[in-house]
Amino acid sequence: MRSLLALSRVIDAVNSVIGRWISWLILIAVVISATNAVVRKTLDVSSNLFLEMQWVLFSVVFLLCSPWTLLNNEHIRIDIINHALPLKLRSWIDMIGHVFFLLPFAVIMLWWSIPFFLNSWHQNEQSFSAGGLPQWPAKSLIMVACVLLIIQAISEIIKRAAMLMGRIPDSNASGPGSHHSAEIEAEQLMATVITGDKR
Repeated sequence: MRSLLALSRVIDAVNSVIGRWISWLILIAVVISATNAVVRKTLDVSSNLFLEMQWVLFSVVFLLCSPWTLLNNEHIRIDIINHALPLKLRSWIDMIGHVFFLLPFAVIMLWWSIPFFLNSWHQNEQSFSAGGLPQWPAKSLIMVACVLLIIQAISEIIKRAAMLMGRIPDSNASGPGSHHSAEIEAEQLMATVITGDKR
């Protein structure tokens, strides 16, 4: 188990670095989007290149940051039920979900994404829009994301097994994730709006 936990730490470190760096592409996408909007409104000039670049950057962030999101336990779930359950049961639910749902799904997606990418690459597939981007680099993102997600799923399975064996502290004991806090804040905001409280 010690060597498996060491492997898990390496996987976590790799996906953390990738996730942190890739997340900065959100800023680049915002700058491109804002620049494109200003140029289109002021100079009446637009380009499919900039529009497609925004889509690709969003895809990069969405796909390549998903293992980092899994690592930080921030995927959407029904927290109101999950946090009412005993810690050990929550770890079992996570383990079953990772082994029987996440891992097979990611493997199947990887299996299908490889020929999907290779077919596009061999054809040097280009955008249907004039001045757009090549399509094969974007299609490769699914394949890369699946590989990263598979290794992160393996890391999570190792950690859940260690938690159930009492080798490491239960990560669920640290309390709700940030999205649960956001849900509470949204509920408070809605209550303020409904009651007309101006505080």
